[in-house]
Amino acid sequence: MKRTMDASSRLKAYLMGIDTHQEPVVYMREDCQVCRSEGFAAHSRVGVSSDGQAIIATLNIVYGETIPNGHVGLSNVAMERLGVSQEDPLSVHHAPYVESLSLVRQKVFGHALGGDDMDRIVVDISDHKYSDVEIACFLSVCAGGRLNIDEITSLTRAMVNCGERLSWDNVDRVFDKHCVGGLPGNRTTPLVVSIVSAAGLVMPKTSSRAITSPAGTADTMEALTTVDLDLAAIQRVVRETGACLAWGGAINLSPADDLLIRIERSLDLDGEGQLVASVLSKKIAAGSTHVVIDIPIGDTAKVRSRAEADQLSSLFSDVGAACGLHVRCVVTEGSKPVGKGIGPVEEARDVMAILQGEPHAPGDLKARAILLAAHVFDMADGCGLAAGKLKAEIILNSGEAWAQFRRIVQAQGGLKNLGGARFTHRELASEAGRILSVDNRRLARLAKLAGAPASPAAGLRLLVNVGDIVTVGQPLYELLSDTVGERDYALAYGASELPIFVIQTES
Repeated sequence: MKRTMDASSRLKAYLMGIDTHQEPVVYMREDCQVCRSEGFAAHSRVGVSSDGQAIIATLNIVYGETIPNGHVGLSNVAMERLGVSQEDPLSVHHAPYVESLSLVRQKVFGHALGGDDMDRIVVDISDHKYSDVEIACFLSVCAGGRLNIDEITSLTRAMVNCGERLSWDNVDRVFDKHCVGGLPGNRTTPLVVSIVSAAGLVMPKTSSRAITSPAGTADTMEALTTVDLDLAAIQRVVRETGACLAWGGAINLSPADDLLIRIERSLDLDGEGQLVASVLSKKIAAGSTHVVIDIPIGDTAKVRSRAEADQLSSLFSDVGAACGLHVRCVVTEGSKPVGKGIGPVEEARDVMAILQGEPHAPGDLKARAILLAAHVFDMADGCGLAAGKLKAEIILNSGEAWAQFRRIVQAQGGLKNLGGARFTHRELASEAGRILSVDNRRLARLAKLAGAPASPAAGLRLLVNVGDIVTVGQPLYELLSDTVGERDYALAYGASELPIFVIQTES
């Protein structure tokens, strides 16, 4: 998108020093001649050009002397994408019409989108032509089961086509696993990768950061090692160890998905069609051929019923098959949190405890990892789940998985020391009895309000779980935060509405 600079629209760049994340924003004085002559208003979409580079940005109007006369203010990302410095000349003009938005409007009114339609939308999102509001509109109209199987397949392919793709020389089968989420503490991926790759299978695991949870696999692994690896580094690590545990957002595997995830996080929205396309597009782009997908079900998990899990499994399998990917979905118990830690550092503690064979390591997390690793082994050689579980147990209990994890981490930059939170608070039981249930959604929300995952050490540590018997004054969990404000905010939330822990008092 190039544009010749017109003298009538020239202004000079002025760095506002404002972080607008991935959405470019420009700021113009209300008395600016260009602003008035072009008829711009607050929240207009405007084109900004400089020396052959151009962006589309959202306009904010500024009153007073915040911006010098004859200048246009730029947010950090706008400055970066234009490649300009303070005082560089710019041209500001009406933004070109983004034709694919008409396709989004068609979807609003119930029309199905074809493969070419999805390609055009995803390309324009990847090229940063959509505002955050427009991306939110696209996500919302695709949520709630509004995408049919062909649309999900088209969206998946379009997302793959927009980014880089990894390829693995002399490797016929590349394995991966994914959990759809909704279960606090369910950090099985580092364990499964260590077990499976210790057995000689190739598993280059690229993971996302948290979308709606207190931690994603990439957040947890970042507490332990470097995850921001480029393509060459990932290929080197996999060549040396047979696996990696990296952040997928650093290597442009599915750039449109990263933009969509950012808005999904703000909306706290994770539609099933977008979920399937997001997961599978990154698996395909990572060069995977076989994928095990963990779908926990529970009253307060992301997937609440067996019927929903079966529907999601069918979507994953059908879209995967259409894209040449072997997919196996495993429906697991999701009625209660897994492990003891919730939040990047605390989940990393659980992973390390299991790998090192510590006696008080969480047994439920260990058992889930062994089950999922068994499914990978069964996909690989048809050994059956019983034999697969035995193989996974031997590799884990013998220390082979721990040795393999150390090799992976060393290849990625070495093992970090886990830090601790500045403030802790122990929540005590107000009544005695058996813990009947734990609200996964509210527990995750509590950890997020405490600061996770932005503050890696924030979150909470469970001291009891469903089925345990507690007495009055016994600690239920330890809340961890790095600021007093986040601690108090989380505690106020925990004390409001319905209890997170339901205790059945004994008569």
